[in-house]
Amino acid sequence: MDLSIVIPLFNEEESLPELEAWIRRVVEAEGFSYEIIMVDDGSNDTSWQVVEKLSMLNPNLKGIKFRRNYGKSAALNTGFEAAEGDVVITMDADMQDSPDEIPALHKMIMEDGYDLVSGWKKKRHDPPSKTIPSKFFNRVTRWISGIELHDFNCGLKAYKNEVVKGIEVYGEMHRYIPLLAKWSGFQNIGEKVVEHRARKYGTTKFGIERLITGFLDLLSITFVGRFGKRPMHLFGTLGTLIFFIGFCSSVYIGINKLIRLSQGMPGILVTDNPYFYIALTCMIIGTLLFLTGFLAELISRNAPDRNLYLVEKRVGDPNTKKAYE
Repeated sequence: MDLSIVIPLFNEEESLPELEAWIRRVVEAEGFSYEIIMVDDGSNDTSWQVVEKLSMLNPNLKGIKFRRNYGKSAALNTGFEAAEGDVVITMDADMQDSPDEIPALHKMIMEDGYDLVSGWKKKRHDPPSKTIPSKFFNRVTRWISGIELHDFNCGLKAYKNEVVKGIEVYGEMHRYIPLLAKWSGFQNIGEKVVEHRARKYGTTKFGIERLITGFLDLLSITFVGRFGKRPMHLFGTLGTLIFFIGFCSSVYIGINKLIRLSQGMPGILVTDNPYFYIALTCMIIGTLLFLTGFLAELISRNAPDRNLYLVEKRVGDPNTKKAYE
């Protein structure tokens, strides 16, 4: 199969028929064999009924419905597991991503040899409350990751199939999929300027809380990427360093007291010296960090391979049940 098009959705009943028709028109004109995988992230409108109707009209459309809202990352991760195409393309369901970009994205993967191609919405039709935080996080992520992309969070992306099978998208990590791919060994990451269309139906599903969650996710993915498989390297190093500082300070305080006593000079009690308590606190914190490293090592070595998401229904492909439930 040439293409798998994964579309996470939440309360997008109005846009789905138009989006499906547009995608079908583009890919069939190119002669691609394809599948459309719509993942309903617990919508509370009639989105799932629309997906069911579309699947009866188009045998290449498959649907997966979550029992509740898990978030975009969960929807993408489940869609990735079901995808069978050589090239996997993701796009949002709100009609702001143009399916006309699909042939060029497919070419960049299959002919130009990219592992992942991320869209760049160079001209955006979003309010400043979305564009300003986006620019900040894109700049910070470029600095941390070394990946020269302008728009990490663009929903329109293309991947080799082995890329989506080799990464796990959880929490709110969909913003940093290129970073996950790089840390999984896929280094050939490209970018394409894509059309960003004004929203035609509904309203945005993301609010101001994305400022906080985006920052926390960036810290989390940075830690997991660098120390997820070796947490003792971080906690053990910090713990040893802080304990060593505290221990040396305690020894210095004790030796200094002995020297003063041997010379007949007055000196305060060690327990009256505020620096003693600072040194003692350093040794305690160092020990706790060291123990944290041991516990993190045990957890990381016994953690499950991936998150499980509860799927309520599916249509279009009874053979892709796998292990979602």
